[in-house]
Amino acid sequence: MRRALVGCLALSLSAPPVGVFLMLRRMSLMSDAMSHAVLPGAAIGFLVAGLSLPAMTLGGLVAGLAVALLAGAVTRSTLIKEDASLAAFYLISLAAGVVLISLRGSQIDLLHILFGTVLALDDPALLLLGGIATITLFGLAALYRPLVMECVDPLFLRTVSRAGGPVHYAFLGLVVLNLVGGFQALGTLLAVGLMLLPAITARFWARDLGGMIPVSVACAMGASVLGLTLSYRADLPTGPAIVLAAGALYLLSMLFGPQGGLVRRFVRARHLEG
Repeated sequence: MRRALVGCLALSLSAPPVGVFLMLRRMSLMSDAMSHAVLPGAAIGFLVAGLSLPAMTLGGLVAGLAVALLAGAVTRSTLIKEDASLAAFYLISLAAGVVLISLRGSQIDLLHILFGTVLALDDPALLLLGGIATITLFGLAALYRPLVMECVDPLFLRTVSRAGGPVHYAFLGLVVLNLVGGFQALGTLLAVGLMLLPAITARFWARDLGGMIPVSVACAMGASVLGLTLSYRADLPTGPAIVLAAGALYLLSMLFGPQGGLVRRFVRARHLEG
């Protein structure tokens, strides 16, 4: 439990800020597609070296980056939009990954890869999550200004600078890196849970980006503690319990959040009507 908590806290430091930028750029569903794109590479690493952390991590990282680049190339070379090309690659990747794992592994291995084994995190996995958090935070600090500019006015960024393309691909690299880290803890199907749910929740509590990032991190950490406690007390699967805790925080924020929460908007509307 202590190792799981440390791993989830490390993931909570890096994934939610990335999720905030994904949400502001209207790319939230893209992260879900990218999380499935990691699966074939992890499956190939599993076929080569079994449940080896370095092999599966390297395979997932290569597969995720390859799908991101292929989707971008298809978008620029054909009439297909980026969301459609990502959807196609995500379905192919998910099916290919499940087939590859089934060739050698058991149903238990498949469940571990799809839903994660957060209670089985060891020292190398914790070092990997800590390294991903460090790289992500420094990377976001270096890319912060062009990322904000691209969220607000991408056309202006293209006009005044040629950094739009490199920044976009660097950001996609950070997304894939965090999905690989989330895959180690929560599996490929739930890897985006701690990335997107806290980011969306933070929108109901903060007005600007400077407030949304720390609120999203706090929500992710709170969901990690609540989920781990709930899984221990009620004997529930740990990864889904953490994501459900993040989902509960989102629902509460949607109702009672000061920035556009349903209750606040309803009360204000009644007050103005009276």
